[in-house]
Amino acid sequence: MQCDDLWRSVHLATMAGGGADYGAIPDGAIAVHQGRIAWLGREAELPADLQPAAEHDGGGRWLTPGLIDCHTHIVHAGNRSDEFEARLNGVPYEEIARRGGGIVSTMRATRAASEAELLAASLPRVRTLLAEGVTTLEVKSGYGLDTPNEAKMLRVARELARVLPLRVRTTFLGAHALPPEYAGRPDDFIHLMCEETLPALVAEGLVDAVDAFCEHIGFTPAQTRRMFEAAAAHGLQVKLHAEQLSDQGGAALVAGFKGLSADHLECLSAEGIDAMARAGTVAVLLPGAFYFLRETRLPPVQALREAGVPMAVSTDCNPGTSPMPSLLAAMNMACTLFRLTPQEALAGATRHAAAALGLQAELGTLQTGKRADFALWSIDRPADLCHGLGLNPCWQVVNAGVPRTPTGS
Repeated sequence: MQCDDLWRSVHLATMAGGGADYGAIPDGAIAVHQGRIAWLGREAELPADLQPAAEHDGGGRWLTPGLIDCHTHIVHAGNRSDEFEARLNGVPYEEIARRGGGIVSTMRATRAASEAELLAASLPRVRTLLAEGVTTLEVKSGYGLDTPNEAKMLRVARELARVLPLRVRTTFLGAHALPPEYAGRPDDFIHLMCEETLPALVAEGLVDAVDAFCEHIGFTPAQTRRMFEAAAAHGLQVKLHAEQLSDQGGAALVAGFKGLSADHLECLSAEGIDAMARAGTVAVLLPGAFYFLRETRLPPVQALREAGVPMAVSTDCNPGTSPMPSLLAAMNMACTLFRLTPQEALAGATRHAAAALGLQAELGTLQTGKRADFALWSIDRPADLCHGLGLNPCWQVVNAGVPRTPTGS
């Protein structure tokens, strides 16, 4: 049995199955061939005919699937620390948005930036995630809000995967906010996004999925449905910013389209949970936004558990409400703020995050045949990944079988 690389002396947290032990295989080994996992198990049970071209000593470290950040707005220009200060001085987020701040503020900065400038601004944020063991990243548009600038953002997202050891999934979020030139005409704007912008982006090969912001300061369920129908016409899967500030029935709406995920969910209803459970729609929890907005209403984690809805965890990295390029911090917050267990948080950043991107057949667990994306950690137990805040114990990251130091290089 030939393989390209063999990692010995590792404890494997496979994250396969639903047990309470991280799918752990202590004193293990993992073999990689042509970018795929060829074998894994206890080192004492290595096949006698295994012939690796190269061997790596894991030094007794823990090895997990590569982390997956499944909800980010990481490609953007500008800075909104002024709004952070305003919120701390008592101005609500909704009021900041109505004054022309929020998403529209970032839209102005992003429209003014060239592709090269957007890439240069995004790279440090992405490299920070790579240094924490992230191997797959979702990137949303939504700060261009017209055809050329939405395309510009998504081209930069694609470029990230060309210049960094990273897999990128792109999401068209044209229905993110209403640009000033369409003030008072939201239906006309949705028509533009559906009939001009989305077809142009699809023709350029820039879109993997479609998202929308269904909220009283965003778009109505009817307008969101139009976006989803346009996505379906192009054979694209959908996801949704749902029930963050109010219950608009968004979770049930996206579940009705067999959507990949419903994200935020602080105001999620029992009806929404039931619809997600029946559709297999993933709940993406975003504790960074909860923290930065100083929210007090928790997403219904226990009800999601009881319904069997898979829960992913992501950074929501964005310039206004979650300027946090750290998935390890998001995992800690998911435990401390939302009361996920460390096992649930790690599953949320691996197995369930893969499902939230439609990549569960390829990524998210350590299993034979899957893509060889994984990370090695200098920790005593997997719970350490959620326990320390501001610590990064990542020792090595492997992308499609290629090892690198955890610096994004």
